[in-house]
Amino acid sequence: MRLFRRTPLAPLDYTRRFWMRAWIGGVLFFLYAPLVALIAFSFNDSRANIVWRGFTFKYYGKVFQNEQLMAALGNSVTIAFLSTVVSIVLGALAAVLLWRFRFPWKAGVEGAMALPIVVPEICMGVAMLVFFAAIDWPSDLPWPLNLSAITIAHITFCFPFVAMVVRARLASFNREQEEAAKDLGASEWQTFRDVLLPHMKPGLIAGALLAFTLSLDDFVITFFTSGPNTITFPVKVYSMVRFSVTPEVNAVSALLILLTLVLTAIALKLQDISTEAGKTA
Repeated sequence: MRLFRRTPLAPLDYTRRFWMRAWIGGVLFFLYAPLVALIAFSFNDSRANIVWRGFTFKYYGKVFQNEQLMAALGNSVTIAFLSTVVSIVLGALAAVLLWRFRFPWKAGVEGAMALPIVVPEICMGVAMLVFFAAIDWPSDLPWPLNLSAITIAHITFCFPFVAMVVRARLASFNREQEEAAKDLGASEWQTFRDVLLPHMKPGLIAGALLAFTLSLDDFVITFFTSGPNTITFPVKVYSMVRFSVTPEVNAVSALLILLTLVLTAIALKLQDISTEAGKTA
């Protein structure tokens, strides 16, 4: 058996590889070092974050004993779940509409759908506040700033992200598969359900994860559309940080990071399952 030796790299190649690795390492350190520090100091047995006094889990216990914080977390998860479900439906339909059909002012519709993505959140928050204050249906009073108002506002800026991701997925679809299904007697609904929807599934999963994450950690728009009796998780954390950054705040943030990582892992697993099922089919 003949052994092949690896071709030695030139000195210039070694230099390029070194600087590339150094650049990537610096970028990763810049991105994740603050998160690692935050998680580490959530176990600090001291009220002062800058001084390490020992290792403890007591601040995580205080987080779960804080009824207001748990209620705010429940509100955020509920809003994020409802916003995600509605955003998936609206985003998928909008993506199919813009991908398949041609109609007058299509470019204008695409631009209007992209506005919630490019418009600053402060402008979206003020606009939603003015919108709900101007609505006096079905009573003569303005729309109450509660969970329903926050959910509607989150759907408004979440579903364009879903539409963008799903439409990018549809760009790789072979339309001949639809024609073949119709030639074999499938109806429009059967073609959509059995041919187009499985191809869209990875995009739907990615869009759902993106919408859920955006809704869960949104602060600016939620701040303008929430009333005094409706507190979400980011707003509650902000009210805690205004006084001081304590290990309890770090523990809350660490739990939110853990929740995001778990959701990301689940979404990636579902994408892998969907991809394997598509290859098998």
